[in-house]
Amino acid sequence: MSESLTHRARRGVALAQEAAHRLNHEYIGTEHILLRLVKEGSGVGANALKNLHVELPKLRRGIENLLKPGPAPVSATNFPQTPQTKKVMEYALEEARSLSHNYVGTEHLLLGLLREQEGVASQVLMDLGVRVEDVREEVLNLLGAGLDEREPRPDPPRWQPAPGPGSELIRQAIELLLEAKDQAIIEADYERAAALRDSAEHLRSTFGQRVP
Repeated sequence: MSESLTHRARRGVALAQEAAHRLNHEYIGTEHILLRLVKEGSGVGANALKNLHVELPKLRRGIENLLKPGPAPVSATNFPQTPQTKKVMEYALEEARSLSHNYVGTEHLLLGLLREQEGVASQVLMDLGVRVEDVREEVLNLLGAGLDEREPRPDPPRWQPAPGPGSELIRQAIELLLEAKDQAIIEADYERAAALRDSAEHLRSTFGQRVP
């Protein structure tokens, strides 16, 4: 798709898989995505919930009470999304397009979670009185007022190297390494993710910068 996930949204999806792996689940459900969105506690999506008087710690506890660990550790490295999660992604893309955004942020993911009413996340949110119409209105208020960090489109450069010969090539190399690291996290290949991060750190240390 032409719309790109913002760093927070991409991180949320990656960490949702990490949460599923930790709980010995062999799938990524809507509940895993909502849990990571709430745990992050920042971004337009989380701030929209806060402004609607949703207590994020209470919401987090409600989700965690539903997430019972699986019987045994799983060996898979790339978990499938449930049909409900796939619909959430489709709805998130629709929400982004309806707002003429060329990125998909946590606000769009939250709206997608609410629209997919067969998902666990939607049930948890609706039990707290959260309605998709209210969230959509609050998202528009946040973006229109320029509050919070607007989750830029698609992502701002993670760093800027010092000017000099070859600096652009080094910047591109580090960006590629960090993107590969994010993909490794999504695939639950944490050893490779750590190695990629170390490689990016090695390149960046030349400029006295720190990998986030």
